[in-house]
Parts: sequence; C-alpha cells; structure tokens
Amino acid sequence: MKKHEEQTARESTAGGGWTRRHLLGALGTLGTVALGAPLTARAQEGARPIRLILPVGAGSGVDVITRSAGPALTAALGSPVIIENQPGAGGIIGTSMLVRSAPDGYTLGMLSNNHVIYPSVYKSVPFDPIADITPISVVGSSPFLLVANPKTVQARDAAGLIALLKANPHKYNYASSGTGTILQLAMEMFLQQAHVHARHIPYKGVGPMVTDLIGGQVDLGVLSLPSVLPHVKTGALRAIGACGRQRSEVAPDIPTLREQGLSDYDAAGWFAVAGPAHMKTADVQRIYAGFQRAFTSPDVTKAMAAQGNHIDLMTPDRSAAYFRSEMHKYAAIVKGAGLQPQ
Repeated sequence: MKKHEEQTARESTAGGGWTRRHLLGALGTLGTVALGAPLTARAQEGARPIRLILPVGAGSGVDVITRSAGPALTAALGSPVIIENQPGAGGIIGTSMLVRSAPDGYTLGMLSNNHVIYPSVYKSVPFDPIADITPISVVGSSPFLLVANPKTVQARDAAGLIALLKANPHKYNYASSGTGTILQLAMEMFLQQAHVHARHIPYKGVGPMVTDLIGGQVDLGVLSLPSVLPHVKTGALRAIGACGRQRSEVAPDIPTLREQGLSDYDAAGWFAVAGPAHMKTADVQRIYAGFQRAFTSPDVTKAMAAQGNHIDLMTPDRSAAYFRSEMHKYAAIVKGAGLQPQ
C-alpha cells in the first residue's frame, strides 16, 4: 500500500502542475482534435461553424453532457457546432485556447468547477479565470456521491463513517482524480465539516481511481453519480450519501449528506458555457437563448434525466456572480485542507 501511495503521489505531482514550456509544447501538438460535429450540421453547411472547446478528455462527464446536446445546439444556434476535446494540465490547455480566441461568438468553451479552482491550486495560471472570459450560462450540474468500498469500510451512512474515522484517524484513505481537483475538494469539504481525517491518494484520472476503489486499494471517494451508480447497484461500492442539496431522481433512495447531519454540505459538478472576454452583449444573449432552447428540448431533457444531471440555466449576470462565489468557496476549502499551490 505504501508503495502504491508513493507511486500515485509522484504521478499526481508529475501531471498536476504545468510550465510555460509544457503549455506551449502541448498547444503545438494539438493538431488532431476530437471532432463532434453532429449530423444535422450538414444541413447548415452555409453557416459559419461554432467551435466548442472542452478542456477535458473524451468520455468525461462534461464531454458526455455536451455531446448529448450537440445536435440540439446546432439546431438552436443555427450553425454547425464542432466539439473539440483539448485536455491537458488539468484543463488549462483548452481554456488557454478559449481565452486567446476572438470574442466574436464563434469560439466557446464548456467549463466546470475546476475553472474557478485554478488560482487556489496553481502558483501561476496563464489567464485570469474571471477577467479573461465572458460567462454566458451555468447550464446545470451533475450530482456527486460519496462512496466506500464495502469490504474495507464497514460504515453504511454518514454517521457511521464519521464515527469510524474518529476512532481510526490514520487508518483510512480516499482517492481523487488528482490534487486540487473538484473530486478531492468535495471529499475535503466532507472531512472538514465532519472534523475527521483521511489520507489523500491522488490518481491521474477517474478510471484508475474507480478501479482501485472497487479493488479495495483505496477506501473512499467522491465521484459523479452517472459514473459510479452502476457499481453501487451491483454492490461493488456502497453509497454513503448524495452530495447535493437534494436527492437525485435517478437514485431517490440515497439520502443526502445534508439530511444526515452535515447541514452546510453541498457539492456538485457544475458545467457552464463561456466565451473569451469582451464579447458583445448581443452575441452573449443570442448564445444564451440558444443553449436555453437546446437544453430544454425534449431529446436533451430526456438524456440529461437519464444521466442524472440537473439542468437549470443561469442568466449571464447570475453566472458571472456564481463564478466569483464558487472561487471564494473552493479557496476556503483548499486553505482548510492545507494544500500548497503547485
């Protein structure tokens, strides 16, 4: 176990930070992109395409959500929507491409919690997460679950887990998809509010994290509900509690952590559409209206419900305020966890 922890910690350190050389090198090698142009785009070949950058890898939560809405976005915006996965440096690579783009409404990005966490976990970031973007809409959120390996953790609910961690302050650990990611901070929020401790084991991505959780190499973790619910249903993992304000409609039998005594706990993987800074108000309103039409259309509503996602589009002004409030929220969690910027 010790060898595994040292290895994963080294991997996290190697993959968590970035340098200007790494950034420029990665940007220079992104010649091949994952294009997600929906078939309906062929009917609008005369329209200028909209480039939608995803600073995450294929198959991630934001990727699945965006591609599910791709055809509806093309129809609602009146232009072919070309989805590009541009992962790297924890999302900094793709976001750097977004902020450097012309603010003409034809280059957009789908951002997540990690965007407002950057200043707290990196010593230097090549853009200002607030000043260098134009928030258009926080589209919705994907619920999280706090889960445990049932073979290594005997607790069945939050009270039992808290009691177990208090009685064994150095025994248990938790996994995350990397130091400073939303999955780590969601778990740290639980630990801080419960006044307990568990050792952090960082991974390079969600896949290896889930594998080792199921295998018992690590004990606890917070994961998106769509990615982990199948394993909860088979019994490979046990749900301790839902992390949002309300129970999920696709898992109504799993009580929230708020219901179980952590009245201030609230964590979810939100996703938002934004553009470069200095976009025209008319373009912002046009794109906001298009996303609103797309994400409330019957097909997308059905897909989002099946994935367990909650859609509630915020106006541009409300989204800008939300970005700032979330930045302060996670900065406090990072400080409480004693994380040092990389």
